[in-house]
Amino acid sequence: MVLRVVIIGLGNMGRSHALAHHAADDAEIVGLVSRTPPDLPGALQGYPWFSDIDAALATKPDLVVIATYSDSHAEIALKAMDAGAHVFVEKPLATNVADAKAVVDKARTTGRKLAVGYILRHHPSWQRLIAEARALGGPYVFRMNLNQQSKGAEWETHKALMDTTAPIVDCGVHYVDVWCQITDAKPVAVHGMGLRLSDEIAPDMYNYGQFQVIFDDGSVGWYEAGWGPMMSEAAFFVKDVISPNGAVSITDADKGDSADIDGHTAVGGLLVHRAEGDRLIALEDEPGHQALCDAEQSYMRRAIAEDLDLSRHMDDAVRSLAICLAADESVRSGQRVAL
Repeated sequence: MVLRVVIIGLGNMGRSHALAHHAADDAEIVGLVSRTPPDLPGALQGYPWFSDIDAALATKPDLVVIATYSDSHAEIALKAMDAGAHVFVEKPLATNVADAKAVVDKARTTGRKLAVGYILRHHPSWQRLIAEARALGGPYVFRMNLNQQSKGAEWETHKALMDTTAPIVDCGVHYVDVWCQITDAKPVAVHGMGLRLSDEIAPDMYNYGQFQVIFDDGSVGWYEAGWGPMMSEAAFFVKDVISPNGAVSITDADKGDSADIDGHTAVGGLLVHRAEGDRLIALEDEPGHQALCDAEQSYMRRAIAEDLDLSRHMDDAVRSLAICLAADESVRSGQRVAL
């Protein structure tokens, strides 16, 4: 079965997803969509290009990959499913919970497959982190961050993203999704705080934020994210899970600088700490960013071909987004937000 694929949005993630389908025997790219003619790598040149989404959907794709800015994700996903396509959408699924639930409801009522771009779900080292943490047993303390000292082109990309989405939402959903896979508990409340550290972003936006989450099993989580040339390179990558029985942590790998996209998923090794002693798990031959995008799209094609049940995946996508949006609401209101 060869799936007809349309990719909408040809920035960094869109190009990576397109390359994944280009290299696959069970996929045929029938359309690439962007507002203006894209500057594409040689492998992607020659595929049909559309500036209009409706014209691309008229090609009757089996799968639509959405890698546009966050505020258009839900609208395009609904349109694609109405056109008969399954949907892979980059995170976050939407910019509000109501729209995210509407997209999930549409997938359920139409029978379309819907997957969200939580790339860490396809990373063997992060899967091992989740398994080791669950083996410790809860309740848990989650300590995670991803600060990026972005400048030049990376800072321009971050400023464009902040037209619609704060860093703690755009990046935070990845790591809150990991928390949700470790503990099946429900979030109870969120408290966030943030600060606008640059005059180059909108007055109502902040480029540094952090938040704390309380779960109904007693687990608590902390997440921090900041973007911009003023951010520190020290301690920009903390990944720690603690329980009454010990802890599991990502050890310091050679991650390069904080803006290096491959370093954002790199693990290097896991340190499992228990009272009886420590155990270091070496994790070699880690997949790079393109290999992870290949894995995401391979899983999406398999979900369609084998009719995999994506219910838990969709529910987790809404839940992690709801937590991060509550954190954003808390930053803006200065109040604790109950869930």
